Amino acid sequence: MMIPLLLAFAAAEPRMALQQSRPDSTRQDTARAGASKSPRQPTENPAARRDSILNAMWPVKGPEPRPGSILPHKRVIAFYGNILNTRMGVLGEYEPDEMLRRLDAEITAWNAADPTTPAQPALHFIAVVAQASAGKDGKYRARMDSAVIEKVAALAKRRDALVFLDLQVGLSTLREELPRLAGFLSRPNFHLGIDPEFSMKDGTRPGKKVGTFDAADVNYAAEFLADLVTKHNLPPKIFVIHRFTQRGLTNYKQIRLDPRVQFVIHMDGFGAPELKKGTYRAFIKAEPVQFAGWKQFYKPRNDNPRTTIAELLKLWPRPIYIQYQ
Repeated sequence: MMIPLLLAFAAAEPRMALQQSRPDSTRQDTARAGASKSPRQPTENPAARRDSILNAMWPVKGPEPRPGSILPHKRVIAFYGNILNTRMGVLGEYEPDEMLRRLDAEITAWNAADPTTPAQPALHFIAVVAQASAGKDGKYRARMDSAVIEKVAALAKRRDALVFLDLQVGLSTLREELPRLAGFLSRPNFHLGIDPEFSMKDGTRPGKKVGTFDAADVNYAAEFLADLVTKHNLPPKIFVIHRFTQRGLTNYKQIRLDPRVQFVIHMDGFGAPELKKGTYRAFIKAEPVQFAGWKQFYKPRNDNPRTTIAELLKLWPRPIYIQYQ
């Protein structure tokens, strides 16, 4: 997500029609001769009932983790951005040594807070960046050179970190962008992220409104990753899909799980903790795919205050991918 184009949305929780049942104490009493009527039990709180239903959806029933799977055994802690731009996230905001030092500090904090789930460092690099201008091919996106991606890979190597290549396709498509990145995604420590916000299927310029991906797009990308896993005998790939609106991901129930790919629907966007928790309930918890993620803004100019690690560990489902922007 690009800071200059970022939009904040208040997420409305979905309404769920719930039928309340009332205890029939008279019927119960007729089975016991001479017994007095039982007092009527209080009706269940609709919000609590709704939460109970949503809670039961997690963890999602899916393929058993294959050997080499990262999730759910580890929690990914990722620094997001672009090393060529100081405004797109913490990854590019600091000099490399300072950035890695700060990543180390977050890893230490997460390991202290939840020692049962070791923190796995990652660099989440925007490899295709949405643009305000059309460019020579009219696609409103800029592709990062292989040499720049190699620099990110070298930084990741210093911390045995994962690398995520994030795609903001603009007026392009995943079918156009993924094949040129196959060489990098064939490496064991490289994974994928896609940002629906900047997928402009109707030809609108990125940043004018929030874009969208459909389950068909997600399935194409997942099959692309799965084929690489099979071809190169790789451990499963993590596939992160950003989301902070209903339209951002359509037909989620049609996403096809695959043991070669681990899907993370990542709660994007910014705001106060309760606003973000509402988004998390509405678009992550209520529409389960496989694993859950959460976006933290590194500085309080966007998240004020920032949701604490202790608060995040109280969420259900617990986010297994944490991204710092």
